[in-house]
Amino acid sequence: MRNEYRDKEELENEKKLVRQLITQEYIEEDDQLEVILSNVYEEDIVDQHSGRGKFIPQYFSELRERIITVPEEIYEASGIMIFGSRIKSILFSTDVAIIRNHNAQAVFGVYPFTPQISIMQAIVDSSSVPVFLGVGGGTTTGQRSVNLAFQAEQIGAYGVVVNAPMENSVIKEIDKTVDVPIVATISSFKDDYIGKLKAGADIYNVSAGANTAELVRKIRKDVGKTVPIIATGGPTGESILETINAGANTITYTPPTSAEIFKELMVSYRGEN
Repeated sequence: MRNEYRDKEELENEKKLVRQLITQEYIEEDDQLEVILSNVYEEDIVDQHSGRGKFIPQYFSELRERIITVPEEIYEASGIMIFGSRIKSILFSTDVAIIRNHNAQAVFGVYPFTPQISIMQAIVDSSSVPVFLGVGGGTTTGQRSVNLAFQAEQIGAYGVVVNAPMENSVIKEIDKTVDVPIVATISSFKDDYIGKLKAGADIYNVSAGANTAELVRKIRKDVGKTVPIIATGGPTGESILETINAGANTITYTPPTSAEIFKELMVSYRGEN
């Protein structure tokens, strides 16, 4: 995975290389170039008709070079097509600064507090990609969650996320109310994921810690190939690929916190690296 905290010399060298190649329509397949230009290639590096690699021109900005980049392994996933947008990577964050500075294809605005419209609105307004908003499931449930789901749709959410404890009867009411996907979180093998699907859930969000890949594999076996599954990918490229191979269509990525990024930045400013 390419480090998002590249030093200035590396960035300038990469810019120079891209400028040299920008006038070329194609780049022949080459392992070394594939590594060097890994952040400007799509997953379909070789055109299946011509047999030649596709070069993707990329704009660089000195002021916006520091962004959160999701692990490249995520792009091995099939993705889920929602309202015409193919989504493979989802950023799990409510930090508006991070939400404005990442390359994921969607955002999960889910947090461990009572959902509030003001927070939902801030997340949607800050994002340049589709947002899925949490509408409760634990302490917040019942008619309040149904109302929150409707309001989330009205302010532009691509989908609503219900936490694992959400009762199937509430999912059924939300399904009657909204015209966006209901994403049901599954956190253990004991969760009634079949019941949630029957109640109106459209997509699973599997988050079971170290057991996520195993649970995805079990769910995929039980529900078949067509039910969309979002899942946490874990901390490494290897764990992400394991989750994808188990049957996940889309991967959620938890980025470093603003405090962690700031710490790294301050070390650089002090010349301590």
